[in-house]
Amino acid sequence: MDEASLRALLKGVSSRRTSISAAVAKLKDLPFAELGFATVDTHRALRLGFPEVVLGQWKTAEHCVAIAQKLAPTGLPVLVTRLQAEKVGPLADAFGKQGTWHQVARIFEVRGKKKLKAGRVAVVCAGTSDLPVAEEAVVTARAMGAEVQLITDVGVAGIHRLLKRRAELNRAHAIVAVAGMEGALPTAIGGLVGVPVIAVPTSVGYGASFGGLSALLGMLNSCAAGVAVVNIDNGFGAGFQSALISRRKRSP
Repeated sequence: MDEASLRALLKGVSSRRTSISAAVAKLKDLPFAELGFATVDTHRALRLGFPEVVLGQWKTAEHCVAIAQKLAPTGLPVLVTRLQAEKVGPLADAFGKQGTWHQVARIFEVRGKKKLKAGRVAVVCAGTSDLPVAEEAVVTARAMGAEVQLITDVGVAGIHRLLKRRAELNRAHAIVAVAGMEGALPTAIGGLVGVPVIAVPTSVGYGASFGGLSALLGMLNSCAAGVAVVNIDNGFGAGFQSALISRRKRSP
């Protein structure tokens, strides 16, 4: 249930179009629903404007389906992230044309009837190898209603490629910068534009990159003041945060 649904329900009770018993039946799962193997936060859409997101990597396909089915009645998009390809079939069977498998992003999306509105987000990645994490941010921000532009392969090894996109970056309300190796891209972007930059270190790199730790530490030590950092490979977190920022910036 989101805020609009709750207001409609309360107005229905107030005008006597909805009985108290019917309202209680709709509210009985607030603030959570017990499924035995999971306690689903059905209240999250009311608090944050977006429902709970399902981390699919360590769940069974059956558990992913059951949780998604509990969240779908909100009418808002439901995301099952970090999903292995072999788990897609049961979700596709359960949701049919309502579902979309984003293979590169590893996200199964159940589209909602309600249209969310956010602002403009740019997702920028240093190299093609960073695309899975960048696409995870793209799908997440779009599901939250943001207008998203993906800019690929503009790492600092060819800084002229990034400089050419400066005007596009300046039009965004928030920027997600995804990079592995030494992780210099977010600092370069942060020095070019006056837009909040969410840095995402990826595990792409050679031995001394330590699975993304070098990029993470480089981003944490950025000399660009407008850069904030999420965890290694956390495209979802960056996409979510960028959409929240853009929602506040969006013109009425």
